[in-house]
Amino acid sequence: MKIDLIKVGDFKANCYLVTKNNKTIIIDPGDEANKIIDFCKDKNIVGILVTHHHFDHVGALKEISNEYKLDYNQFPIKGFDFEILKTPGHSEDSLSFYFKEEKIIFTGDFVFYHTIGRCDLIGSDFKKMKKSIKMLLTYPKDIKIYPGHGISTNLQEEISYLEEYL
Repeated sequence: MKIDLIKVGDFKANCYLVTKNNKTIIIDPGDEANKIIDFCKDKNIVGILVTHHHFDHVGALKEISNEYKLDYNQFPIKGFDFEILKTPGHSEDSLSFYFKEEKIIFTGDFVFYHTIGRCDLIGSDFKKMKKSIKMLLTYPKDIKIYPGHGISTNLQEEISYLEEYL
């Protein structure tokens, strides 16, 4: 599996292109639709995933959906095996996408390098965030985390930081 990162918008959201066997999924088309489409010109786009509906993660969603004639979060996506985790806290609709075979997870604004997503926004809930963190801590410690902003990390690196919120 190949993972490409495109930083988009004023908040430099992470838009990921996940490619496996010549098929690609776009995760969080947050802004700059033309930039994403240009990057995808030689790719076979078969799915669009959205971790949550904050503007910096879905700003280009309509244009991307129209370009590839795909609806977002349509499961399953042929050629990709992943688990959909409900991870509310930062937002009520937060999802994470766990690719068990590859040991990677896309967390949106749920978990970042050495911190978690904000819980002081409309629709956020710190009690639900704590439950989501507890659930994540049951997963293998060697999974790589691809967050909605910033750099990637792994669960082992984040355990002590996550436990501080419990």
